[in-house]
Amino acid sequence: MEQVKTLGEFIIDRQQDFPGSSGEFSRLLSAIRLASKIVSQQVNKAGLLSHIVGAAGSDNIQGEAQQKLDVYANDQFIKALAARKVVCGIASEENDAYIPINEEGSYIVAMDPLDGSSNIDVNVSIGTIFSIYRRVSPVGGPLSDADFLQKGTEQLAAGYVIYGSSTMLVYTTGNGVNGFTFDPGIGVFLLSHPNMQFPNNGKIYSMNEGNFYRSSKGVQEFIKYAQTVDPETNRPYTARYIGSLVADFHRNLIKGGIYMYPSTDTAPNGKLRLLYECNPLAFIAEQAGGSASDGKNRIMEIDPTDLHQRVPYFVGNSALVDKAEQCIKTNG
Repeated sequence: MEQVKTLGEFIIDRQQDFPGSSGEFSRLLSAIRLASKIVSQQVNKAGLLSHIVGAAGSDNIQGEAQQKLDVYANDQFIKALAARKVVCGIASEENDAYIPINEEGSYIVAMDPLDGSSNIDVNVSIGTIFSIYRRVSPVGGPLSDADFLQKGTEQLAAGYVIYGSSTMLVYTTGNGVNGFTFDPGIGVFLLSHPNMQFPNNGKIYSMNEGNFYRSSKGVQEFIKYAQTVDPETNRPYTARYIGSLVADFHRNLIKGGIYMYPSTDTAPNGKLRLLYECNPLAFIAEQAGGSASDGKNRIMEIDPTDLHQRVPYFVGNSALVDKAEQCIKTNG
């Protein structure tokens, strides 16, 4: 029987996949691995620990009510990344501005420390999303906005952790997508999903259909297309929407489908953040044979103009994303 490879062993074997690295990526991933274990433990106890469940009594920069576990997860990831000495700055969905860490560090981390946190109290899967860039300002000097406002095409690595029936860490360095499942019995992540790819024929669509009439005519046309009975194209498709981006994306990656959060008349730029959510999952999607779009353009080619910039988002099987784009470009 072939021995299962641990995340640590896999990183060492594939160290050459991380450009210009001499052990930095191993340290970066070990920080994310450690913080995710700590957060996973707290998530699994959420129903028992009143100090971790419920609203924190504060709002983040987007005006969204922070949950106690939002704040806790943010602190854990920042502490773990800062301790590794290779990160110069962190941009988090939970902080108004970026956080300088170490002027001698070479890497930028953008993260959503706890995606889907509104689902904590009802025991639904949530997650962490992260993205890694090389800084553009000189090492040893102060950080600049340009370090953080980089296109998604400049990502060195991206990944997510899903806290569900099991805890999984999925990441890419631009050489395919690999998934690791946490074994709490021995305290390590084990390679469980090598070379992840979207199935050729996706038939799931994931969208909050409560926004149907608030969405554009093009989005409405795509939903109607997905619901139309047509055996030749294996329609109608199946509607599945959890409300945690990581959970919806992860399911669609494994089973095949498209996730959509379009612009609406109440959220003309959509809801999801380009740097913390859209770019990292777009990188993973493309490496898994899928694609990601704002409805008209490739997500990873968008020039960021603000740390908390929002964009409409369509991600998943390429054929489904292409069809959604076609409907939007044709119908507006």
